[in-house]
Amino acid sequence: MKKYVAECIGTAVLVVLGCGTAMLVGCDAANGAGYLLTALAFGLVIVGMAYSIGNISGCHINPAVSLGVLMTGGMPVSEFIGYVISQCIGAFAGAGLLALIFGVGGVEDKTGGFGSNGLAGVSGNPVAGLLVEAVLTFVFVFAILGVTSKKAGHGSFGGLVIGLTLTLVHILGIGLTGTSVNPARSFGPALVAAFTGNTEPITALWVFVVGPLVGAALAAVVYKYLED
Repeated sequence: MKKYVAECIGTAVLVVLGCGTAMLVGCDAANGAGYLLTALAFGLVIVGMAYSIGNISGCHINPAVSLGVLMTGGMPVSEFIGYVISQCIGAFAGAGLLALIFGVGGVEDKTGGFGSNGLAGVSGNPVAGLLVEAVLTFVFVFAILGVTSKKAGHGSFGGLVIGLTLTLVHILGIGLTGTSVNPARSFGPALVAAFTGNTEPITALWVFVVGPLVGAALAAVVYKYLED
C-alpha cells in the first residue's frame, strides 16, 4: 500500500509542477522560453521525486514506465494494476488542485486545458500523434530500463539521467503533441478540462494512452533482447 500511496503522490506532484508550469508560462511556438521552462519543470520533478520516493516505489509515476518494468520482469501484474490506478488517481488529484489554484487565484491558463495534450502541432492528425508519442516514449523508457538495470552501475545518478531524458523528449515533443509519454499525466488534465466544459482534450486522450504504451512495450522488448 505504501508503494501505491507514493505513486499517487509522485504523479500528483508531476502534474501540479509540470502542467502547472505549462499553464503559467504557455507553450506556444512563439514562446521558446515557455518550451524550455515546461521541459525543465517536468524533468526536474522526476529528479526530485526519484530521490524522494524512488526507494519506496521505484518512482514510476507513469503507466508506460510501469508497463516497461512489468514486461522486463520487474513487477507482477497485480502490482502493475495497483500502480496504474494509483498514478491515475494522483494525476486527477493534481489537475484538480491546479483548477483550484488557478481558479481561486484568477490566473490565466495559457494552455487552455490544464496543460492537457493535443494534436494541434501535428495538424490534428492522430496517426502522427501516435507516432510522436510512441517514439518519444520508446526513448524515455529505453533510457530508464538501461539506467535501472543491475548491470548499469549508475548508482545515485540514475534519477538525474532519467530527469534529463524526460527534459530532452519534452523539448521536441511540446510543439507537436504537448509531450505526454505518460497516460496518467494526460488523463488527469483531460478529465478535469472536460468537467470544466472543454471536451477537446478528452476526445484525443486515446492517442496519449495508446502511443506511450506502444512505445514502452517496444522499448521493453528491444531492451530485453539487447540485454539478454
